[in-house]
Amino acid sequence: MATYPSSAARESLPEVIELAQSESVTIERHHRPVAVVISPQRYAELIEAWEEINDIAAFDAALAEEGDNVPWEQVKSDLGWT
Repeated sequence: MATYPSSAARESLPEVIELAQSESVTIERHHRPVAVVISPQRYAELIEAWEEINDIAAFDAALAEEGDNVPWEQVKSDLGWT
């Protein structure tokens, strides 16, 4: 992962964008990270992974809920699948 001070990133924006196609680029201000530049493809991959993790968490929470179970045949009927 490459790191640029914010002033250098401004001056070298085309280089930062090109580098971000193959690796993450961290932008720092006063030696602290303030932004990360990544490719659109990597961004899409991260969003997809985040959504998958949220789906798994929601599934686990639903399984942990107490109460009566609904038989699969009833679910299909309620959804109009039969």
